[in-house]
Amino acid sequence: MGIPVKLHVFEGPLDLLLHLIEKNKIDIYDIPIVEITNQYMTYIRGMQKEDMNVMSEFLVMAATLLNIKCRMLLPKEINEEGLEDDPRQELVEQLIQYKMYKYMAFELKDRQIDGDSVLYKLPTLPEEVEAYRQPVDMDALLGELTLSKLQQIFDDVMKRQESKIDPVRSRFGKIEKELVPLPEKVLYVEAYAKKHKRFSFRQLLEKQKGKMHVVVTFLAILELMKTGVIQVEQEEDHGDIMIQAV
Repeated sequence: MGIPVKLHVFEGPLDLLLHLIEKNKIDIYDIPIVEITNQYMTYIRGMQKEDMNVMSEFLVMAATLLNIKCRMLLPKEINEEGLEDDPRQELVEQLIQYKMYKYMAFELKDRQIDGDSVLYKLPTLPEEVEAYRQPVDMDALLGELTLSKLQQIFDDVMKRQESKIDPVRSRFGKIEKELVPLPEKVLYVEAYAKKHKRFSFRQLLEKQKGKMHVVVTFLAILELMKTGVIQVEQEEDHGDIMIQAV
């Protein structure tokens, strides 16, 4: 005969089961499933909740308890290792895990309460105390260190720094990428063609400042040929290329 208990609102079905086990002083590893199921069903019948989502969780657990209760009445099942399967095993593991999380939540809540009772005070030292600096005894700090030893340490450091420098690459200058916009070069070549009418490709390239300008100028020539702004001709192989404005 189970002990009659008056139950209140619980966070979920596992919370209710844990309360019943602790209230009846039952070993969690040996749950009397019939007694616990009867008490659980008594609580379910007395529940009046509008939230069907919460109510469904309790009903699912009730179905689980009834299933375990039925399996307990059947002959024991033997697993692959030759041992009897306990239908309560999965439920026991869930209850132990839930109990552990619940106690951890209580511990964190107690720490939060204790933290609220701790007060901190900002330091209020006099300015003379804050400005005080302990004097440095140079003789005790340097010890047996002399100027010659300092010079030797400095020379060793400089030698290590020199050994890190690549004797070949250190002589290279800084390489910077020169940006030459193609649209600007197209306008430049078009204006040059209108001014000179007919000129050689070599003559145009001699006006450029560097390799990047030469490359972009060649691209500009191709662009102007495609649009029909200029015409290009070469009378003989490897001869000079002549450009004429249209």
